[in-house]
Amino acid sequence: MNIPIIYEDGALLVVNKPAGLAVHEDGRTDGPFLTDWVREQYPEMVGVGEMMRLQNGARIGRPGVVHRLDRDTSGVLVLAKTEEAHAFLKAQFQQCEIQKEYRAFVWGELKEATGTVDRPIGRSRKDFRLWSSGKDAGGQLRPATTRYTVLCTAEGFSYVSLEPKTGRTHQIRVHMKAIGHPVVCDTRYMPSRAPALGFTRLALHAYALTLTHPNGTRMAFEAPLPEDFTHAEKELQYKN
Repeated sequence: MNIPIIYEDGALLVVNKPAGLAVHEDGRTDGPFLTDWVREQYPEMVGVGEMMRLQNGARIGRPGVVHRLDRDTSGVLVLAKTEEAHAFLKAQFQQCEIQKEYRAFVWGELKEATGTVDRPIGRSRKDFRLWSSGKDAGGQLRPATTRYTVLCTAEGFSYVSLEPKTGRTHQIRVHMKAIGHPVVCDTRYMPSRAPALGFTRLALHAYALTLTHPNGTRMAFEAPLPEDFTHAEKELQYKN
């Protein structure tokens, strides 16, 4: 696997995860996984972090993993190289102290240049595999907030910067669908929409992440836009 490294020191490993690569096993997805690469390239990280029990009852290790990106989402992902760094980063994620910026192409032209989606998220009553912030949301509803900034609009699409202030599963995908602007090529939440703008995968990229290093330094990392994003960006700018 070719995994671009954005930054590395004795405590952190920051990578640009390619689209199509799952972070770790879930009992349903075929590999390879990012954690396979970690075990091969960084055997000293095996055992760092927490075990996870899958639905089939199996327990797996997730070396260095403190947060995840969806399989079809590309971009910046931070891994902890020591137990101390793992605990330090985990606390920041739990307390929403880590700033994240995503880039996405969505259906429809957003009318407001900036906005905030503040809607709780729960399991969908229609399909337990999905999450929802609409009327069909059930179970335990958890607060979720996403701020967006429109970068460009043209011919029925918007290119947006998104800052999730909370860390709910599929939060950006669920919130953008809830306001009528689902992410392009989201086959899970909008299977009826055909692919567009040249995308063959979810048009979502984790662009930037800012955190406090275990040594106390505030650090920011960026993952360069992949080729499908730069292509779509040029296409929208041309149409605009």
